[in-house]
Formats: sequence, structure tokens, C-alpha cells
Amino acid sequence: MYKMLKDNKNTEWLEIRNGIQSICKEYPEKYWRELDRNRKYPEDFVKALTNSGYLACLIPEKFGGTGLSLRAAAIILEEIHKTGGNGAACHAQMYIMGSLLKHGTDLQKNKYLPLIATGKLRLQAFGVTEPTSGTDTLSIKTSAKKEGDKYLINGQKVWTSRAEYSDLIMLLARTGSKEEKSKNSLSLFLIDMRPHIGKQIIIKPLRTMINHSSTEIFFDGLEINESCLVGEEGKGFDYILDGMNAERILIAAECLGDAKYFIDKAVKYSNEREVFGRPIGQNQGVQFPIAQAYAKARAAELMVIEACNLFDKENKCGTEANLSKLLCAEASWQAAEAAMQTFGGFAFSEEYNIERKFRETRLYQIAPVSTNMILTYISHKVLGMPRSY
Repeated sequence: MYKMLKDNKNTEWLEIRNGIQSICKEYPEKYWRELDRNRKYPEDFVKALTNSGYLACLIPEKFGGTGLSLRAAAIILEEIHKTGGNGAACHAQMYIMGSLLKHGTDLQKNKYLPLIATGKLRLQAFGVTEPTSGTDTLSIKTSAKKEGDKYLINGQKVWTSRAEYSDLIMLLARTGSKEEKSKNSLSLFLIDMRPHIGKQIIIKPLRTMINHSSTEIFFDGLEINESCLVGEEGKGFDYILDGMNAERILIAAECLGDAKYFIDKAVKYSNEREVFGRPIGQNQGVQFPIAQAYAKARAAELMVIEACNLFDKENKCGTEANLSKLLCAEASWQAAEAAMQTFGGFAFSEEYNIERKFRETRLYQIAPVSTNMILTYISHKVLGMPRSY
């Protein structure tokens, strides 16, 4: 089985790992397989994590959360994926805290955080991407026009996952002119969607290759109070960077969990499956791809630990967050390929779960930022090479 790395507070981390594993035993792979087949939301699983306090791990204790570190949140998501589950229904509520806790107003924190911590409210929607802008965030068109003490919002977001199951949305919108392609023209808002669903807010599900509850959202004449503004007007792009660093790291942890899942599954199956009178794991053609995947995953795990430590100490971690996402996404995909080859034809059968996890982990080559964009970031920001766009 996959050997766990040791880092600081390892005893505490072991308690968290054991706690998550205990919950996940109640939601075995059959549970996730049926959800995937029927494109259902893991309602019971989310409630279990909420009731245990794990979903409020990044909310400070004074607001009813458990006040844990990003490293703890990463371990929670990693363990969910390592057991064959999927943390997608949980991660947004965690990484949005990177923006809300640092830049949200006292009114917003006092009003919403205690209710989010108990599960009475869900904050799982992060509205940034648009159909025409993609990763070119400065080109978004959704507008928030100031009118007295109100903002009038019009526009469209896409790939806003789990909006159907979220009460609140963290929304990035343009408060400057539509001609101004500047980060100072974007602002961040925390909006209670409930009174507006089916009226000024229309949510349309997008059926995709995986069960990710993806949606597109249309805003038509949505009027909100200026108290919904997070921090200062024109600072939204800077604010979401804190959330995006957390997002990169937490998604990396999910990829790491996937890699461990595939490696453990491949090792077990290769030791049990006999062809030509001996276990297939005796063949180097089977051994080596799994061993390569293991080596990549171990190395990627070190970067996740480093990125978490920097984030939790409030140090700059943009490079490490991006490297974590890149390396873990690559490690999970390599492990997925190794598992597919090891299981052979049975990998395509639903009952073995490999094909489901294979589809799920493929997403992370593209989202929440593509590996190519991370390579571009490294080239420009780290290595000082000329901009390619």
C-alpha cells in the first residue's frame, strides 16, 4: 500500500486521516458509482462531513468552525479521494475561505460564517469563468453597475459547479468600463442567491463526462445591496488570488488522493490476478509503470506539503500552489494510466470503479486551471521568459 509521508503535526494529521476514513467507510465505492450513473449530488456525504465539522475546517472557531489549517483541509480532501470518493462537493466551500476570511467585511463574516459552519447555508459556488473569456479573467463581461447604494448585475458565468446546491455565490464582476481590460475594473461580491433563483438568476445544469454538478448561470437585472461587496471596489482580482492559491493546493491534494487510490488498486490487483500461472505483478511490464507513478506521486506530495506550509504562514505561495497542481495532476494521470493498463479489459467495467475515477482525474489536466497555463505561469513569472500572450 502507499507509504504515507510524514510532515509536521503528523499525529494530528493521522487523527484527521482516520476520522475521514471512518466516514468514508459509510460511503463505499458503490455509493459513488450509483451517484455517477444517475448524475446525483452526494447529499448524505456532504451532511456527514458537515455534522463532523470537517467541512467547516477553515472557518475560525469564533464563527463556529474548527479553525484548522489549509494543510488539514488538504488532508481531508486527499483522504476522500484515496478511498475512491470525490471531494468536489466540498472543496469550493473550503477554498473560497481564502478570499472571504482575508477580505470579507465583518458584517459578511458574522452574518454568514456561523450558518455555513453548521450547514444551514452552503457556499459552494465560485462564479469567475465566462463562455467568452475562459482563463482570460480580465476579459470577463458580467457587469455590476453601481446605482446609489445598490449594484445591478447582468451577465453569464459558466462551469460554476454546484450552484444548484449552493445558497451563496462568490461572484467576480466588472465594475469598471467594459473597454477597460484592467484588474482594477473587477470587484468581488458575496451574494445570497435564494430570493432570486428562477427570477433574476437562472441556473442551467451542464451534463458532462463526469458527475461534477457543472452549471451555467445567467444574471438578468439582479439588484443587490452594496453590503454584498467584498472589500473594496476594484480589488476583486487581487482578492480571488488568495482563493485561487488555496484552490490550486486543495485540488492538488485531491489529485494526490487519486494517485494513491490508483496505485493501491493496481498493486492489489496485480498481486491477485494470475495469467499464465503466475501473478501479473511479477512482470516488470506491469511493475514499472506502477513504480514510476508511485515515484511521481511521492515527489508531488512534497510540493503540496511545502505549499500548505507557506500558505498557512501567510507567505507568498503562488509558485508552489501552481507547482502542486501541475505535479499532482500529472501524477494522478500517470497513476490512472498505470491502473488502466494493469486492470486491462476489466478497467472498463463499472464495477471495478477504475473507469469512473479515470474520467474524474482527467478533469484536473484542464481545471481549475489547465496544465498549459501553469507551464506558462512558470515560464513568465518564475523563469523570467517573454510573455507568450
